[in-house]
Amino acid sequence: MATWLWQKSVSREHESLWQERLAALPGLVFSEGFNASRLSISVYTDNLEEALVLEACYGGKSELLEETDWVADSAPRHLPPLRIRNRLVITSSEDPDELARLREQYPGRIVLSFPPEMAFGTGNHATTSSCLRLLCDYARAHKQKPWTLTDIGCGTGVLALAGLRLGARSAISFDFDAKAVEVATRNIARNGGGEQLRLFQADVFEWAPAPGEEADLVLANLFSGVLQKAFPRLTAAMKPDGVLIISGILNSQAEETLRAAENAGLCVDKVVRRGKWTTAQLHRS
Repeated sequence: MATWLWQKSVSREHESLWQERLAALPGLVFSEGFNASRLSISVYTDNLEEALVLEACYGGKSELLEETDWVADSAPRHLPPLRIRNRLVITSSEDPDELARLREQYPGRIVLSFPPEMAFGTGNHATTSSCLRLLCDYARAHKQKPWTLTDIGCGTGVLALAGLRLGARSAISFDFDAKAVEVATRNIARNGGGEQLRLFQADVFEWAPAPGEEADLVLANLFSGVLQKAFPRLTAAMKPDGVLIISGILNSQAEETLRAAENAGLCVDKVVRRGKWTTAQLHRS
């Protein structure tokens, strides 16, 4: 299948506006520009019309690429393993010898392999790693009782699988992007331990849990604009005493996002900022 690339250089000070404007596009990538004041926006798509519409609306340029796994090709190589609390080690390596070495080096920790592919969520991004830390904290606090998990916007599936390996009794995980679900399916099979995971493609604005499917813990690593509109849906996915972890929020959009959460009947328990990103833990009021 052909892959099209649309690119545009923008001012760094307008990054949050472009994040908001293009949030719904699964192939969106922001990268360093040619100087400190600029950013490069890239959108990868298999739809020529989408690339041409972006060019017509926002300028920039579109080009046809050879078939390539663009996330894997652009990902940093030889990343050190990501250590989360004293529970998880997440590596981009698939090498059996390296995985065995990590299990020996970190006895008692869960070692997971998430190589870079055509979806995000390998664990190293600040939004994902912050979610993983809060997930570990939740699992430790609830280790004496069964709990369930719903992961909305699963990416490569790292949050749902980590939750199951940390003790969740069952998990529901979905993403709007079919490619993300495909990659997540491969990652679950690669690591094992996903027998109690139901993974599928769905739109957060159309999905609703079946009666009795409400979760003890809901994770939503989404853009802030999506979160603000989806809070009623996220709340409906939680048990009355459930916990919600949200991320994907630029610091500049945190205040308005958390205000929208409170307007939807949620209370903020904890806010974590790493770099330019905000992650929060909430409960139903």
